[in-house]
Amino acid sequence: MKKFVTVLIILTMVLMMAACAGGGGGGGGGADRQDETKTIGIAMPTKSSQRWIDDGNNMVKEFEKLGYKTNLQYAEDVVENQISQIENMITAGVDALVIASIDGESLTDVLAKAAEENIPVIAYDRLIRKTPNVDYYATFDNFKVGVLQGSYIESALGLKEGKGPFNIELFGGSPDDNNAYFFYDGAMSVLQPYIDSGQLVVKSGQMGMDKVATLRWDGATAQARMDNLLSAHYTTDRIHAVLSPYDGISIGVISSLKGVGYGTPNLPMPIVTGQDAELPSIKSIIAGEQTQTVFKDTRELAKKAVEMVDAVLKGEEPEVNDTETYDNGVKVVPAYLLEPVSVDKTNYEEVLIDSGYYTREQLES
Repeated sequence: MKKFVTVLIILTMVLMMAACAGGGGGGGGGADRQDETKTIGIAMPTKSSQRWIDDGNNMVKEFEKLGYKTNLQYAEDVVENQISQIENMITAGVDALVIASIDGESLTDVLAKAAEENIPVIAYDRLIRKTPNVDYYATFDNFKVGVLQGSYIESALGLKEGKGPFNIELFGGSPDDNNAYFFYDGAMSVLQPYIDSGQLVVKSGQMGMDKVATLRWDGATAQARMDNLLSAHYTTDRIHAVLSPYDGISIGVISSLKGVGYGTPNLPMPIVTGQDAELPSIKSIIAGEQTQTVFKDTRELAKKAVEMVDAVLKGEEPEVNDTETYDNGVKVVPAYLLEPVSVDKTNYEEVLIDSGYYTREQLES
């Protein structure tokens, strides 16, 4: 009997140890799953702008430093492509999404799918609208970008000193990009009083984003519109300034201006603003064609987006510095705003070369 009881006790202990081992194995599997390398889906709008290529590469580099995998996709400014790419990322089981949207109002349905899978979403530089399923927004102070552009025109023309009247034409960004309205409103907060007083004259009469927007920020579209403005309103009068919100638009505008003789001693190039400090535009500034651009250090923006994702995936609160400005029509999206910097011929070396953003060889080639 004692022998039977002893055997029974031993069997019971063996079974208990096996059960514990099985439970421990399951726990270990759970730990393994938690420790599995997480993948971040990065949806960028297009490779047609060097800026977006750099943004994507910078984020990949920063995520990989922290041990994440990435799935980087470009949609070439086709909304349906971007939706399909995001759907595929969700199906593949990404752990978070960083999205620079093409059309800020087109992602409602696909982001509802992301929410069903508990995938956090960070809007990157372009606000995603009409959905509750965007968690944070990493961007620059977009209203200030416009203020810098408008203030540059104000200073260059001597408007504060009462000089004028000067002729100006206005260009806006893409009407499906929320940022375009912030850029325009920021610039007009500076320029509108001078238009009202007559120091600035918009000979075409085209004002407001409904009149001056440039779909998809397309340089060729801007060039065609500038061609029409010049032939309709400036055959005898000179244009003194062009508000351009983005370097690609600026290059299109400048091509149009050069086509009718601007940039010569008898017909100097008007002031032309820009944004993003793209390489062709910096070269244009050095050559005395484009006048100004706004530099947004996308290396820092990439770092901030990566920090946000990392915090969210660790169950922490990301750092934000704006909880009021960016109402997407459904919710106010908490945001982190970085500072933009105005760049022209006087400071491009300090801002762009000394910071390592460009090399001198890149600008001289």
